[in-house]
Order: sequence, then structure tokens, then C-alpha cells
Amino acid sequence: MRRTMGVAAASAVVVLVAGCGGGGPQSSGDQKLTGDKIVLGVLNDQSGAYSELSGKNSVAAVEMAIADFTAKYGDKAVTTDITVETADHQNKPDVANSKAQEMYDRKGVDLILDVPTSSAALKVADVAKEKKKLYFNIGAATTDLTGKSCNKYTFHYAYDTYMLANGTGKTTTEQIGKNWYILYPNYAFGQDMEKSFSTAITAAGGTVVGKDGAPFPNTSGDFSTFLLKAPNLNPKPDVLGTMQAGAELVNVVKQYNEFKLRDKGVGLAVGLMFLTDIHSLTPAALAGTTYTDAWYWNFDAKNREFADRFQQKVGTRPTFAHAANYSAALQYLEAVQAAGTDDADAVVKGLEGKTVEDVFLRNGKIRAEDHRVVHDAYLAQVKPQAEVAEPWDYVKVLKTIPAAEAFRAPSADCKL
Repeated sequence: MRRTMGVAAASAVVVLVAGCGGGGPQSSGDQKLTGDKIVLGVLNDQSGAYSELSGKNSVAAVEMAIADFTAKYGDKAVTTDITVETADHQNKPDVANSKAQEMYDRKGVDLILDVPTSSAALKVADVAKEKKKLYFNIGAATTDLTGKSCNKYTFHYAYDTYMLANGTGKTTTEQIGKNWYILYPNYAFGQDMEKSFSTAITAAGGTVVGKDGAPFPNTSGDFSTFLLKAPNLNPKPDVLGTMQAGAELVNVVKQYNEFKLRDKGVGLAVGLMFLTDIHSLTPAALAGTTYTDAWYWNFDAKNREFADRFQQKVGTRPTFAHAANYSAALQYLEAVQAAGTDDADAVVKGLEGKTVEDVFLRNGKIRAEDHRVVHDAYLAQVKPQAEVAEPWDYVKVLKTIPAAEAFRAPSADCKL
């Protein structure tokens, strides 16, 4: 699917923060663009477990970035011919691989965005490296993207398993319970989550008394075998740590409540949660649950302004994935504007080491060493239903985790 955004589409848009600083080239007369245009690709799950948390609404977020960019620069933009290609990778690595190759080779895509599902994300990183084309991963969490699978053309933008474990795993162990049972989806993301959480739990003085990998995708939606096992472990876990996400997380929490595990002394910790998950389950089902968030729409006036525009466009409030896709697309366009070219090597050079402050990235920096985009993260808690003052305002931020603490140091495994 191809979508086109231009100056006309942006005429009524209120411009947000550009974030990159610097004016870059100020006329489009001598720019070096492939085909005299920019093509952005959004490759994600548009029909499955992760479609609500990102999906087609991330395409809308990228369209907003294009509109804001063209509104800011007008006829001084490096180009006003900016289009979006989209594809559904169905959470399948082989489909992601073929769709990425098609985007780069046949669709003329300059940058691929999003790509949830870590196994799919790693395949796209390999394609980006082979094709020498840019790739900003938003939706996947595996730290391998900035570790053994890092490469010059891949940037990991929003979050990763270290960020989630360092916040939720550490805090829950210190404040709620020492003994954990971990349930994870048995593929790259879940396996990385299990390792990261186990490390954080142990470092905080806790113990993983049991762990199981559930099939992914779990087409039956049935997690009863694992959930009923938890209270019978010896020693009994204080905490069930579920590493599922999207629709699978919704099923786990529903069954956790159905089996009354909290009444049996097994608390709940969620490794990764999106605003859409809380909306599906209702705050009543998750009240008091603490988790780590990369961004929240009602954190401050800047976020809310973006969220209001997003809701006007698609009818819902944005998740952190939506905001991160917006930010990543905008920062790429700013980098092309500054470089005066969409040549991947020139754009990479301009991005490496850059500090960024925009609606998603607070105290943001694009690390040159491993292309990890670091930024402030947040320890958040789901409000009780009685404290929800308006639709979608389900969360209170307990603590800001500074960018320097939120993400791990560059890995020796990364060889750019």
C-alpha cells in the first residue's frame, strides 16, 4: 500500500518540535535524492497480536511526521514528494525478510520503520545490512539489535528488554516479592526478556523459581497449563512475571484473574504493556500493576498536544510505539534535510552521536557506538478505575528513569 503526503496535506498542521536542530539545506534545487523523492516504509503486524499497539495507526503517525516536516520547511524542504509504503509481516520472520527486500528493491524505500516481533526484526536488520539501507526498529525489544546483530544501517529506537527488566524486574523484586515464576513467548523476544528479567531479579536479591516458554503465536489463546502450575511450585512464587505482549498479554491477564491467582498469593508483574492492552482489559483488571513505559500520552502538555492531534486523525490515544514511529520518521527526514541527500552513509554519519529532544525522545541521544537511541523512561502504574478521570488516562507515572540509567552500556558484542 502506498500513501502520499505533501505540502497541501500539511497546510493545517501545527508543527511540533523538530528536534534535530540546524537548518540543513534550504533549497530543493540541487538535492541528491534517489528519484527526487523520499519513500518511508512501515513494516509491522497489521492483523495479529500486535496490530493494536502499533499496526496501521503507526502508518498514521508516520504520515503526521511527514506533514509536520513539510509544514516546517515548505518550499525549502529537500523534497515535498514523500510517500509511505506499508506491509503486514504477520509476525513471521520469513515474511518480514521478503517484505523488507521488496520494500528496498522494488518499492524504492529509503527507510524501514517499526517491525515488532524480535525474530522478524533481526531478519530485517540482516536485509538492511545487505542492502545498505536505513532501518529504525521501534516495535521489537531484543538487545541483539544493538549487540551481536548490530550493523551500520540499523538503529534501535524506542525500548529493549534491558530497559524493561531494569525498571520492572528490579523494582518489583525490591518492593513486592522475591520469588518469581516467568512465563514468556518462546521466540527471540520472549527468550531475551526471560534472560534480562532473570538477571535483574537476581541482582535485586530475588530468585526465579520456575520459567516456561509458551508457544508463539499461541493461536488457541489458552495459557491455563502454565497459570495453574504457578501456585503449586515449591517454593511458591510471590510474582508471576508475564512477558507476553499485545493480544496475548490480554489473554494471560484475563486467565490470571479467572483463576484468582492473586487470591492464592501470586502477584502479577507485566514485562511489556501498552496503553491498548490496558484499554482492552480495563484498568480494573490491572489496577496497581507497575511496569516500565517508554512514553505516556498524558505525561505533559507536549505529549498531550501530539496525542490530541493523533486522536483527531485515528480516533484513539497513541501508544509509545505510535509516538516513537512519529519521532523516528521525523528525525530521519531532518537528517536527510541536513545532509542534503538520502545517501544512507551520509545520513548515518549525521545521526551518529546526535542529541535529540522531541515529543518522544527526552534527553535523547543516538549512540554512535551501537546505534541504541537512549532517552528517559518511566516507571508507571495502572490507576484504579475510580481514579480514571477521562478515557485512556489509565496510568500515573511514578518515576522518571534517566536516559543514562534506562539503557545498558554499549555491548562489546556490537561490531559496527
